[in-house]
Amino acid sequence: MSTTPETDARSGTLHGVATTEVKPARSGIATFLLVLSAIAFVAAALVRLLGIDGSRYMIAATSLTPYIAVVGLLVGLLALFRKRWVVGLTMTLVGIVLVANVAPRAFPDARANGVGQQVRLMTANLLTGIADAPFIVQEVRKRGIDILAMQELTPEMVRDLERAGLNQVLPNRVFLAEPGGSGSGLASKFPLTRRNLTPPGTLQQAGALVDLPGKDIEVVSVHPLPPVVTAGPEAWQRELAGLPSPDSTGAIRVLAGDFNATLDHVGLTRLLNKGYVDAADQVGKGLIHTWPSDSGFWPPPVTIDHVLVDSKVLVDTVDVFDVPGSDHRAVVTQFVVPRL
Repeated sequence: MSTTPETDARSGTLHGVATTEVKPARSGIATFLLVLSAIAFVAAALVRLLGIDGSRYMIAATSLTPYIAVVGLLVGLLALFRKRWVVGLTMTLVGIVLVANVAPRAFPDARANGVGQQVRLMTANLLTGIADAPFIVQEVRKRGIDILAMQELTPEMVRDLERAGLNQVLPNRVFLAEPGGSGSGLASKFPLTRRNLTPPGTLQQAGALVDLPGKDIEVVSVHPLPPVVTAGPEAWQRELAGLPSPDSTGAIRVLAGDFNATLDHVGLTRLLNKGYVDAADQVGKGLIHTWPSDSGFWPPPVTIDHVLVDSKVLVDTVDVFDVPGSDHRAVVTQFVVPRL
């Protein structure tokens, strides 16, 4: 009786055996999933790189660009490891381009030492007036805030802030309080003069001239309608486009608030190209999320609250922190307004 292969016990030699090398079959499902991932990734990347603010779904996807960049790069490297060369090279190269656009936000820009009036500005979305008013006033005191920009300011919230003592620390105000989420306001240590700096919009966006000891500044509490509403992103696009450009001949302008936009959206990019600087980006904190404040897995945290300053203004520090009762985190920026 014999078997194949058969080993002769006496000689230890192998007799009558034919061997063949069997290569593992490539998984068709894995290849299909990689190709599908590549198509979706490249489409999302092109929307971002070409500056397309299309449907509300495209705008929502663009807000996730930092996540998409990292995931796309990792999947591209995995595809190369599995020798799917076309898919791997495509995703890796596009991923590198996206990462190159996003990564600089985590590193501070070179800047000169500022000479002029130092200002500390805080912006906070109050979530239809249910944020913790005593906490906000406490932070204003503790952090030495000079100007407070508020979104979703309600008449009830105004009363809560007054009871908490806001008038004692920031006695000057331009409040456009309304029920729900459409109100807005500015409070300041320095005298304020109301200015209409934006066209009429769906939500209030309080504007004011701030009478500083040196050169005055104009501040807007920014709050365009979110782009993901059922009606579509047209109002959001129009209201972002309606925000004032830097004024090269007059007061220095600062835009602070809930833009409902990240640095990857073309509406915000256009403002920066006009001569504004994102304060958090300038000091290397441009990837710190501001919404939702509860940074769970879903929805993915994004950076939609900003302080944009005139490029002549030098930013010293940026801090981001949770506000009890609100779904947005507050942003505090210290900057220097030049005397000339």
